Amino acid sequence: MAFRDGPFENIKVPLVWTAAVTVVVAAIGCILLLISDARAQTSPYQPVRSGVEAVAGPVGGVFAAPVRWFGHASDYVGGYFFAVSENRRLKRELAALQPWRDQAIALKNVNARYEAMLGIRPEPPVDMQTARSILDSRGPFSKARLLDAGSANGVKVGNPVINEHGLVGRIVGTSPGISRMLLVTDVASQIPVLVDRTDARAILKGDGSDNPRLEFMRGVGSVQVGDRILSSGDGGGFPRGVPIGVAARGIDGSWRVKLFSDRGAIDFVRVMLFEDFGQLIGRDDLNAPPLAALGTLSEATPEQASAIADSAARRDTARVQAEQRRADTAAATAAEAARPRPAAPVPAPAPAPTPAAPDAPPPGGTE
Repeated sequence: MAFRDGPFENIKVPLVWTAAVTVVVAAIGCILLLISDARAQTSPYQPVRSGVEAVAGPVGGVFAAPVRWFGHASDYVGGYFFAVSENRRLKRELAALQPWRDQAIALKNVNARYEAMLGIRPEPPVDMQTARSILDSRGPFSKARLLDAGSANGVKVGNPVINEHGLVGRIVGTSPGISRMLLVTDVASQIPVLVDRTDARAILKGDGSDNPRLEFMRGVGSVQVGDRILSSGDGGGFPRGVPIGVAARGIDGSWRVKLFSDRGAIDFVRVMLFEDFGQLIGRDDLNAPPLAALGTLSEATPEQASAIADSAARRDTARVQAEQRRADTAAATAAEAARPRPAAPVPAPAPAPTPAAPDAPPPGGTE
């Protein structure tokens, strides 16, 4: 069916009005294009352009709102229908990142422990060798570990071993790349210790338990619960002041030590390359003659000699002035003592009291 045969066959379009509307719309479009031209910033139409923009801004926002709402709705619908695939993708990314997260946490813990171990400064300072526990040998009484540092790294039998918390044990055997560490809890371990509060001496003896005993403790009240136990350095096997633990009462009433080293895993340790106290000072320093450094003083420069002479002259002048003041004070005191003093006036004698006259009898005779 042709357009003229349909329901719109009787509609007549006025050509004059159509042409007029078209011309008006084209004129408005030209004006808008002219106003929106960037080169019209300095044109006389700038006020008109500003007014049009002030009106067109809110109007454009109203017309753009449905578009934004449609975009949000489409995103919501798309996210709803594709949530399963998005969830799968995120799970794959999480699985790929999980090893990196675990590695970062492990490295953070290792760095924290390294910092704690580097912060330990026993007195006096001793060279150290970092090692790692690679094998644990445990039994009812024997407690030892193998470390991945040996004689090639300077480790020797008898060297103390510490971690970031305190004393762990000592070296009892070495090879070029491996050393054997005996823990302080082993039955063969005996360490001279002291109580930090009272400086009382004792022997820390392992008995296979997690808390070694304090033996040969002398003195009443020399140790109390909570006292810090340190290495005493007696015998020269250990340096003085290495932290070991705190004192506690056992179930059997004996004194025991809660080890600081039990606060964490004993995997990374430091071997103290300590043999005896003689290694802490050079042989030449020990054999130096007394006052050997007095002959090494250089000659004074002219400026230094002048300053020394000036200081000596000021001291002599001050001493002479002080002596002169003392002499003047002594002379003034002597002159004051030698000056004659006026005699004190003698007081006049007091007049003698006049005796009282007897009472006259009354006239008319006696009674």
